[in-house]
Amino acid sequence: MLPEINNILYASDMGKASRPAFFRAVSEALQHNAQITYLHVMEPMNQSTETMIESYLSEDVLESLRDKGVESLKTKMTKRIEDVVREELVGITLPQGELLHKIEPGKPSKVILKVAKEINADLIVMGTRTHSSIGKLLMGSTAQKVLQDSTIPVLVVPLK
Repeated sequence: MLPEINNILYASDMGKASRPAFFRAVSEALQHNAQITYLHVMEPMNQSTETMIESYLSEDVLESLRDKGVESLKTKMTKRIEDVVREELVGITLPQGELLHKIEPGKPSKVILKVAKEINADLIVMGTRTHSSIGKLLMGSTAQKVLQDSTIPVLVVPLK
């Protein structure tokens, strides 16, 4: 019996160039009648940056700024999803209804694998891009780490 794909985790940096990976996730969802969860991981600041910011802002102000940042990302993610569905996926209905979405803090490769486990994902879809000529020979570090550590299939879509 072939493995079923019921839950797809689509991991994205929310860049406009990530659309090919999103379209691949939608295509897989349509083929398998699967639910898509759209995940964006917020990388934490490095320690020296965080220490410098904390020396200028009180803990309350910093917490308020973090909350506003997360809300802004949620709004951006929701708008991006609505725009793509309205403008580029005209007439296509996602099989499980509304696209689920999450924003999680942490190291991207670890968070992607953690969320995949939490939602019982059967497939992870993500894009990868390179930033240098030597990088064109290699895959992005997040995609590479997810591929190495995942216990479920990972579909990596090249981005330009």
